[in-house]
Amino acid sequence: TTAPVDRVTAPPARPATSTAPRQVLIWKGCGGGFQCSTLRVPLDDAAPAGGTIDLALTRTLATNPKARIGSLLINPGGPGASAVSFLTDNAGQIPAVVRARFDLVAFDPRGVGGSAPIRCETTAELDRYFHLDPAPNDAAGLAALEAGNRAFAAGCRQRSGRVLPHVSTVEVARDMDRVRAAVGDDKLTYLGYSYGTSLGAAYLAQFPTHVRAMVLDGALDPTLTWDRLLEGQSKGFDVALGAFLAECQRTTCAFRQAVKGDLGAAYDALQAKVTATPLPGDGTRTVGVGEFSLGVGAGLYSRQFGWPAISAGLVAAVRGQGAVLLSLSDSYLERTAAGYANLNEANFAVNCIDRPWPRTDAPYLALAKRVARSSPRFGPSIVLSGLGCAVWPVDAVSRPHAVTGAGAPPVVVVGTTRDPATPYIWAQGLARQLTKAVLLTHIGDGHTAYRTGATPCLTDKIDAYLLTGKAPVAATC
Repeated sequence: TTAPVDRVTAPPARPATSTAPRQVLIWKGCGGGFQCSTLRVPLDDAAPAGGTIDLALTRTLATNPKARIGSLLINPGGPGASAVSFLTDNAGQIPAVVRARFDLVAFDPRGVGGSAPIRCETTAELDRYFHLDPAPNDAAGLAALEAGNRAFAAGCRQRSGRVLPHVSTVEVARDMDRVRAAVGDDKLTYLGYSYGTSLGAAYLAQFPTHVRAMVLDGALDPTLTWDRLLEGQSKGFDVALGAFLAECQRTTCAFRQAVKGDLGAAYDALQAKVTATPLPGDGTRTVGVGEFSLGVGAGLYSRQFGWPAISAGLVAAVRGQGAVLLSLSDSYLERTAAGYANLNEANFAVNCIDRPWPRTDAPYLALAKRVARSSPRFGPSIVLSGLGCAVWPVDAVSRPHAVTGAGAPPVVVVGTTRDPATPYIWAQGLARQLTKAVLLTHIGDGHTAYRTGATPCLTDKIDAYLLTGKAPVAATC
């Protein structure tokens, strides 16, 4: 079993107040047609004397200001992804008819990006951490993974102990209501992707009457326990990889042409080879099974862009080169020449306190053994990633629970049938729980569905809903 680290106990989540007091935001131009501001919020609602933190915000104004409806708040998920960076990089992915009528607004959640970011380790330390075998099959490998998790958790406690207990999804949802008030909207219009749907659900649980319209794309089920969360993603990524390999077989993609025999067997043999002998990467780092798995997993998020990148990475690996897979892994971990964004530190910090996790190894090892039978390629590594929460220095502050959103208007939930990161069954689960929900089903691959260029069957319905507040009819396309 893992050795415990010192833990601090976070205060219980306090019921939300009914109305957030409005602060006046001072917006300044920050390049590219965007304006930036900060919003000061209490670190701990239950202890105002504990100080404050500043949340980083950005916005781009409605392109047709005379027809402006209000603000559309956007979160890309994670947890740990910078919503500010997402919006500045991807505002054009929001359909033009929506951009015309809404100011697009994003804020980095507490603990993320520009909002009191959680930091745990140096770039070199994180390089070593992500190079570890994520699914070791011997005692030495497991001991190395455990030691890496303990060092990571201890670093978070040392560098970010003040913020760690106060980054729960419940607390970020309260900040969302403060942002809603600060931008002058009586009701929230919200677009949440992936983990952003958890923020939406947490907002519905606390402020259902403050909602104008809400789109939750790539939904998580709020009732997910730690094991159902890990098991669901294990299946999701294995199904997605199977879809990639089947498509590669049909279309004679580059990987098909580089190997002989069954593609699945060739993939497994290649992974085993990289596990045994890491590949050269960027000249300073090598590519082991950790980077291999993360790189392939990253490519599964997008059929259009990711699948060709996976094929190129696998072909290069067959030829003894790991740079392409390393680049994919770095993109997933948000590592650049300047080092890592704090995506991964924040991801652990939020996930580990949003639900209870076992504090010993045994449950994770048992689950990893079980999922290896049905999801052998990604299952064990995804399950054993939970070991980081076994030694997390902050106790859970929330528990999985159904969300009804009683009192809110209809909510649009979007699910993709072969989404690797948020399996379709989770979208079905959230839609069933909500008192008023419409489920839009995208038959396809990749993570999330609503963006410019996506099937009009989805985008037209979501556009109209955001503009009018009138819910569409459930559809599958």
